[in-house]
Amino acid sequence: MVYSLKTGSLEGKFENIHKDLIDACRQGDRAAQFKLYKLYYKAMFNTSLRIVNDTAEAEDIMQESFLDAFRMLGSYTGQGSFGSWLKRIVVNNSLDSLRRAKKNLPLEEGLNIPEHTEENLEDEINLQVGEVKKAIQQLPEEYRVIISLFLLEGYDHEEISEILKISNQLSRTRYSRARQKLLAILKENQYRNAFIYN
Repeated sequence: MVYSLKTGSLEGKFENIHKDLIDACRQGDRAAQFKLYKLYYKAMFNTSLRIVNDTAEAEDIMQESFLDAFRMLGSYTGQGSFGSWLKRIVVNNSLDSLRRAKKNLPLEEGLNIPEHTEENLEDEINLQVGEVKKAIQQLPEEYRVIISLFLLEGYDHEEISEILKISNQLSRTRYSRARQKLLAILKENQYRNAFIYN
């Protein structure tokens, strides 16, 4: 692959390090499928869990996503990594699960977020990764989904808008509000912990 100054990105065919394993899976080799599953199951489970926030549901989605991936392996072109292709399936299945459960509430309803919550919060909060993950689990569903897709899964707003079928601007607005809410939760948790341990 070559970095292009014109496009500002890597160009050329992606060389997948698991190409032989993927080719064997295309041939229906069960042992190869199990090896591929072992390589990716934990990361895919965590991706789903961050979106649906339910361990049993994330496990089911992860299993279903691997079955979908093995059925659709012919459509994997090798243009990007297999892990990215599989993660997209997991994300879509996780979002479908949320939609089926009709858990979604309009983001703008019932959430009063003061506009000033972000003031100097980042400087005040001394964070550990575990604290951030716990705080993300406390977010309302649509906030949790967009924070997970952007911060933890590495999608940009263009990709998120495509995945969630919303405008790029709405993706940015939701992310900004989700970030404000997350920072407020982190600050509240930090003060609560300080009160408990003092």
